[in-house]
Amino acid sequence: MPSLSVSILLSEAFSNIVLACLLEPLRVVRDSLDADITWSILTHDDAAVASSSGIRVEPDTLQRYAQKSDLVLVIGGDQFREEVAKGSIRNSLRIARRSGVVIGADTGAWLLASCGLLDGRRATIHWQLHSEFAETFLNTHTTNERFVRDGRFWTCGSAATALDLILLFIDENFGPAVALDVSTMFLHDTPPQADPARNFPTLGGRGSGQLRKVLTLMADAIETPLPLSELARRSNLSERNLSRLFVKELGVPPGRYYQTLRLARARELATHSGVGIEEIALRCGFSTASGLRKAYRKQYGTVLRPRRLAQRAITAIRTEDLSGLGIKS
Repeated sequence: MPSLSVSILLSEAFSNIVLACLLEPLRVVRDSLDADITWSILTHDDAAVASSSGIRVEPDTLQRYAQKSDLVLVIGGDQFREEVAKGSIRNSLRIARRSGVVIGADTGAWLLASCGLLDGRRATIHWQLHSEFAETFLNTHTTNERFVRDGRFWTCGSAATALDLILLFIDENFGPAVALDVSTMFLHDTPPQADPARNFPTLGGRGSGQLRKVLTLMADAIETPLPLSELARRSNLSERNLSRLFVKELGVPPGRYYQTLRLARARELATHSGVGIEEIALRCGFSTASGLRKAYRKQYGTVLRPRRLAQRAITAIRTEDLSGLGIKS
């Protein structure tokens, strides 16, 4: 599992939704895979900034201590012209020169271009600024594409395109199956899938229609998994073509993806439901708790521990500590 360090450079009057669309998918990858993903917040002047809706964010890393990162998110705000005029962004954008992939979102492309980082490159920006951007930065090849990748510099304008761009990044760095799982957390659900009583990951708009049909069948049968032969039959596919479909679009065979879906459901139950491991196993299609534990450890390299049991362990430790001091809990 690859590790990932992320630096997030926020501007005054940045958009909350653009930040969320770029960061939350990475958070889901971190939490669902126990991946080593870390991030730090930077600002141009090492001072707190307020979003366009007034939410204040403090930087947790000063510019002089900022380290090169695998990914830099440059999220511009409504005051981008004033920031460029101040000239301090050249210092704050030094991290973009020495890091890996750099995503300029919202007005972030304007900030990057003002420092010459997009010279000779293709780029895009929010549609309202498209013409002005093209006229201001003649050395940048401005396009009206939803998002643009040119080498390690990626640019986008709106929140929707920011989400598409970060899902593409996740696809390339963690695999298409992970990107699909993450997209289901944020893209809209069809009416049957929106039923909260079903309480399992639902499907968004990624993947072919044929793939989404199979994935919906899988999601419908978490508790009693369908054999691959039955999945193929209900999808009007041969088992061979079913396997080819998954390998082509998700990079994994259907059986492995199905188990990943069930284990993700097990983790969600363990984290939020408070039910025991035996009940979790039954709800996720495992005949025994030991079978679930074994599959989970093999997949993630960690122990699946329901929150209720984890809380009991913490309570026991606290009680033992207090008793050792002669204090009753």
